[in-house]
Amino acid sequence: MSSLMVSVISFIAGVKDRFTNEEKGATAVEYGLLVALIAAIIVGTVVTLGTDVLKGFETVEKALP
Repeated sequence: MSSLMVSVISFIAGVKDRFTNEEKGATAVEYGLLVALIAAIIVGTVVTLGTDVLKGFETVEKALP
């Protein structure tokens, strides 16, 4: 085989590997969903506890002279 033919075959094999390797995209999607879930839990916790903390500060403020 000529060196040009070997180069073309190597190029085609490299392109094929790039397009058939789909796990990187799937992993990125999974990490994105995980981050979104964690963010939603944090927001929910802050909203829930935020009102209780606010009530506590208001109680302390009213108790001060």
